[in-house]
Amino acid sequence: MTGRAMDSLPASAVGSAAEAEADEEEADPLATGSPTLPVIEWGDQDPRSMQMPQGNPLLLPYTLQELLARDSVQVELIPEKKGLFLKHVEYEVSSQRFKTSVCRRYNDFVVFHEMLLHRFPYRMVPALPPKRMLGADREFIEGRRRALKRFINLVARHPPFSEDVTLKLFLSFSGPDVQNRLREAAQGVGDEFLNCKLATRAKDFLPADIQTQFAMSRELIRNLYNSFYKLRDRAERIASRAIDNAADLLIFGKELSALGSDMTPLPSWATLHLSTWASLKQAMKGLSVEFAVLADKAAQQGRQEENDVVEKLNLFLDLLQAYKDLCERHEKGVLHKHQRALHKYGLMKRQMMSAAVQNCEPESVEQLESRIVEENVIQTMELRNYFSLYCLHQETQLVHVYLPLTSHILGAFVNSQIQGHKEMSKVWNDLKPKLSCLFAGPHNALTPPRSPAEDSLCSH
Repeated sequence: MTGRAMDSLPASAVGSAAEAEADEEEADPLATGSPTLPVIEWGDQDPRSMQMPQGNPLLLPYTLQELLARDSVQVELIPEKKGLFLKHVEYEVSSQRFKTSVCRRYNDFVVFHEMLLHRFPYRMVPALPPKRMLGADREFIEGRRRALKRFINLVARHPPFSEDVTLKLFLSFSGPDVQNRLREAAQGVGDEFLNCKLATRAKDFLPADIQTQFAMSRELIRNLYNSFYKLRDRAERIASRAIDNAADLLIFGKELSALGSDMTPLPSWATLHLSTWASLKQAMKGLSVEFAVLADKAAQQGRQEENDVVEKLNLFLDLLQAYKDLCERHEKGVLHKHQRALHKYGLMKRQMMSAAVQNCEPESVEQLESRIVEENVIQTMELRNYFSLYCLHQETQLVHVYLPLTSHILGAFVNSQIQGHKEMSKVWNDLKPKLSCLFAGPHNALTPPRSPAEDSLCSH
């Protein structure tokens, strides 16, 4: 479902929507002319404000670069502190946009997540990582830190979320009880439907085939999720192999060094080869330095691909999962309630008509009031259903805005592979001349082995 499908809206609806948006809030000036980088880094974006859409409010005018420039939030582990019984993990959350740094615990994120769902039930609220299990190790804690970082960055860059008071409170309040402050801020405010001036007119901006577009978009997002899930798994395995390769190279070098440092005396019958063995040991001991450098290069490549490839794939997967969750909330939530209210009203109306026919009496005051209440409930549910579809259409556009992230991921992967192989190739080439003393020919002459190409030339 793309924004171009909305171009055929009536001019009157577009004009009234623009006036309502202008009354609701002033647009912040958006700085222009920022260069597009080949690979987007988490900390390279400058905070800036984004303009509200002009004309049709259903359309999102943002680019990926503008969304990423909205904020860059870092989440770092603070060394564990001992509580009365158990240790707990704390995080330092730093916002580039608000220029703040606050301390947060996992339960603070949980309350913040609940408030977001309360305020924006019809938007993509990313899921939180699971709670800490008993005996959680460092790998689990690091994985959860990365997931919390992805969560808060997706929220901080989401257009409606980024302007909400709960986000600013979460990222900037440094008092002792942020959870109560978040709940107090959400009390009495109501959800987005009650606060958006366009909510009751959302139907006017939707295309006639909105249900068909919704079904097509949901199928597309499902296919995207499955494909990117497989890409993420392979990228994880590639990065993991690079780190495992680093460990193997380091151990290989250490074993060569151990051989070179061996002081076991040779038996008497092998003394003729004493000088050769001494030369070999000296050479192997020196090679451990190059293998340590190779291990370091391989580890750097693995870590870089974890950060620039795997994490960005995880970020996009989190966004796609949030969209899938939103679709389920729409079907099981407001749409289901609307259908249930219609069913209940139909039963009540038939009962009233049956009673009126049997008693030949007009409706009582109580019956009339009950019918009015039910009709109001149905009308509200119908308006919420259209507003939910309105938000779904915008969230679908938001997913498509993030799609160019794929090119940045592929660019980071290719650059990492080129740079990693280039650096390791240089070390291997520097190492090759040092092997000359390891190969003894006739009469103890030291000759290095020939390459397969050289062997082929000799045979001809």
